[in-house]
Amino acid sequence: MSEDINKTINELHIYEKKLLKELEINENTSPEEIAENTGLNIKSVMSAAGSLASKGIIIVNKDVKEKFSLTENGRKYAEKGLPERRILKVLQEKKELAMKDLSNLEDFDKKEVNISIGWLIRKGWANMDKGVLTITDEGESTKDKLGEDESLLNTLIDKASLSREVFDEGMNKGLAALIGRKNLIAENKTVSHSFKLTDFGREILATGFTIQEEATQLTHQQLKEGSWKDLKYRPYDINAEYPKFFPGKEHPLRRIIQEIREIFLNMGFTEDKGDYLESAFWNFDSLFQPQDHAAREMQDTFYVKNPLTCDLPDDALVQRVAKTHEDGGNTGSEGWNYDWDKDIARQSVLRTHTTGISTQRLAKGDLPIKMFSVGRVFRRETFDYKHLPEFHQVEGLVAAPGINYQNLLGTLKEFYKKLGFEVRFRPAYFPYTYLSTECEIYLEEKESWIELGGCGMFRPEVLEPLGIDTPALAFGLGIERLAMIRYDLSDIRMLYKSDISWLREVPLDEGIKFE
Repeated sequence: MSEDINKTINELHIYEKKLLKELEINENTSPEEIAENTGLNIKSVMSAAGSLASKGIIIVNKDVKEKFSLTENGRKYAEKGLPERRILKVLQEKKELAMKDLSNLEDFDKKEVNISIGWLIRKGWANMDKGVLTITDEGESTKDKLGEDESLLNTLIDKASLSREVFDEGMNKGLAALIGRKNLIAENKTVSHSFKLTDFGREILATGFTIQEEATQLTHQQLKEGSWKDLKYRPYDINAEYPKFFPGKEHPLRRIIQEIREIFLNMGFTEDKGDYLESAFWNFDSLFQPQDHAAREMQDTFYVKNPLTCDLPDDALVQRVAKTHEDGGNTGSEGWNYDWDKDIARQSVLRTHTTGISTQRLAKGDLPIKMFSVGRVFRRETFDYKHLPEFHQVEGLVAAPGINYQNLLGTLKEFYKKLGFEVRFRPAYFPYTYLSTECEIYLEEKESWIELGGCGMFRPEVLEPLGIDTPALAFGLGIERLAMIRYDLSDIRMLYKSDISWLREVPLDEGIKFE
């Protein structure tokens, strides 16, 4: 035990020793008296006390005293009476009042009338029916009986302030009611601290120690002159716990986006970007999605009022897309058999996917193409644990002579391998691709497969109007779903919740592992 005490004494800071010496003389000494006697500031005294308490040498007691007084508004109500009490007096005489007559009452403004109605009903003094306020039996019986809140107002108006210590049960109920009202009660808190030695602290004082200035850092002059040899050094416990540090770091979702970008770039893709605001032409029509498709309805798409419309590309391209919709054009398809409307194509929308970036890139030509895009998309989804009205989507596109469905599957296998997943494929349907496939990854901890993306070969009805006569494959996935898997989240909203404790706990090195 002696060895532990000596070790503790050697590690005590000079401020801690000074505080202990003061407590040895008088254990009831206040922090302010200790500061005055030792020449320390109060902040240093409290810091030393906290350190001693953490070592079990002293106990720091905190005493909070509350005092309550009336504000100017509270004093006015104490003198004139609460607004509900003043209306109750009128009701006790007239028994009922129409709402329209309340505003005509003398010395009442509209704001006070609204407040009083709520409190009259809450206290059970009156009922409201079809715009008429009627007194209740409770209201009749309280004519000469003050409530706890009114009694407290009367008490406080005679005193500068009241300490919480003198409050009885009724006063506490009255205080709760008055604090629940705006700007009637002023609260003043004073906090005082006192210290008490533990048995361990008394044993340290019995052992004794010397208060001596100690070196915490060395100067160039001390090293040069050799005076450092005569200095007293305070030992440090290298096994002591250290405070947690929370350095700045990327948001987990942003980190995944950057890692996915790196995968694509390492696979030889180039990055393309688009705008959040897009024309219905590029967002829907260029993808052979009919203009009466359910996905275009207001419940699925955000339409923009300003600007209300967007410019369309050159007429030749627009006419080819229109022809393909109407009768299939030169694709061999029958199209959708309706009259295509240019005004619908001009509508401004918040993009519902990033695939429109791919069709715009295809329209520029300059094959072969191997590109990807990452960006936010917007849909009129209902907020819940797995849906958001905006989220991130990754889009991939490869177009070159000889590209086929096997290349699509091979590209995706490599992509998901770099994400660290085992992948399998199953048939699916998408409006603008054929063949179409959904990608599923295997989660070992859940022993199950989960869908994580869609892909397919662009249909001729998409490619031919854009002037592309070579095959093109496309694929995409939602990043938020991937983030939920990576960070074991059951609620997608956590990614946007700004929960500081969760953000701090996510390790810096956690994320996608490249192979």
